[in-house]
Amino acid sequence: MSQIEIRLPKMGESVTEATITNWLKEVGDTIEMDEPLVEVATDKVDNELPSEAEGTLIQKFFEVDEVAQVGDVIALISTDGSSAPTEIATAESKPTEVVATKVEATQSNGTPSTSLEKSTSGKFFSPLVKSIAEKEGITMATLETVTGTGQNGRVTKKDMLAFIANGATASMTTTPAAPKTETKKSAPISTGSGFLSNIKEPIVIAGPDDQIIEMDRMRKLIADHMVMSTHVSPHVTSYVEADVTNIWNWRKKVKDGFAKREGENITFTPIFMEAIVKAIKDFPGVNVSVSGTQIIQRGHINIGMATALPSGNLIVPVIKDADRMNLTGLTKSVNELANKARNNKLTSDDIQGGTYTVTNVGTFGNVMGTPIINQPQVAILAIGAIRKVPAVIETPDGDFIGIRYKMFLSHSYDHRVVDGALGGMFVKRVADYLEQFDDKREI
Repeated sequence: MSQIEIRLPKMGESVTEATITNWLKEVGDTIEMDEPLVEVATDKVDNELPSEAEGTLIQKFFEVDEVAQVGDVIALISTDGSSAPTEIATAESKPTEVVATKVEATQSNGTPSTSLEKSTSGKFFSPLVKSIAEKEGITMATLETVTGTGQNGRVTKKDMLAFIANGATASMTTTPAAPKTETKKSAPISTGSGFLSNIKEPIVIAGPDDQIIEMDRMRKLIADHMVMSTHVSPHVTSYVEADVTNIWNWRKKVKDGFAKREGENITFTPIFMEAIVKAIKDFPGVNVSVSGTQIIQRGHINIGMATALPSGNLIVPVIKDADRMNLTGLTKSVNELANKARNNKLTSDDIQGGTYTVTNVGTFGNVMGTPIINQPQVAILAIGAIRKVPAVIETPDGDFIGIRYKMFLSHSYDHRVVDGALGGMFVKRVADYLEQFDDKREI
């Protein structure tokens, strides 16, 4: 009997797990090589995973809404027509045994744990959810009170973590919570009196004429990420107005020839990116991350570009090593990532590793904004709409009023590590590079 184990592949930097969102094949179905088998979702992007073999799907090890770790066996495919999995493959692959091992390891480290009794309500709880409950000492009776946001009301990992953060106290568990061994994870939130744990969202009662719209998965993730960022980083925003008349005229002059030669449209975005990269080189203090009390100076300049999706949600694909690209390279990268975003073709790697983010609020006619920092970065720049305005022009022969193309730059930064001087000088330097753009430049 020949069976192929289908494992959850690595899907980008720092991605360690994924949620099974939809099986595209059922047990007993035949499948071709590279045919989509299952849809999975990380905390950033959804992916279809292709089959690594041709044959028959004979076993699935994860149900919809369960979380698998990178490297876990998620399915078995028979390549010789057999329909039963071998005992060896099942025993080696069964994720519940991996969970049990993790629980045992946790218990050996001294963390309180309780063995969950069976559910009396008949509700389904995934092995991951049960392991979290056991590690936290949460009883089955309490677990059954957790509100699930997964498919068919299933409790997910996110639900459990939120429940623990907002309501799982010692009175809900079988044993009092013992002090946990301190483990350094992501940057801690310094809350002083612990006010974050006491924050409760308002309960809003819908009226008879109101419509209730459930947030989709991506909107929930965005909401969580934005709330986290505003709590982690004290935001400050500096504004500068830039005269981009030279850029406007230059692009108008070269865009047709560039499109004919390169097969690409040159927009303003890559031109702005070029200026931002130059300013980051001048002020590398904005290209950092914070971990606890440590400042991590990034060795690469990876520019994220906030992009609106057709669904109305937001995603941030990343231009890796943007400082190594010329203007043509930046143009091609911007266009490629924008097209992939519009067609839902972004991969996990496309949205990983950003060190600084740009958001073009001018696309929607906005002249400025106060963007929220994309953690774990420490700064983000909003580019406003380009407007034709009257302006005072200084010349050797005196000042006069002229028509100029201008735009506002809004720079939000983390005041823990970026002071007003650095944040302000950086955005002013971006404006200087834009205003000094050579309108006789060849491309």
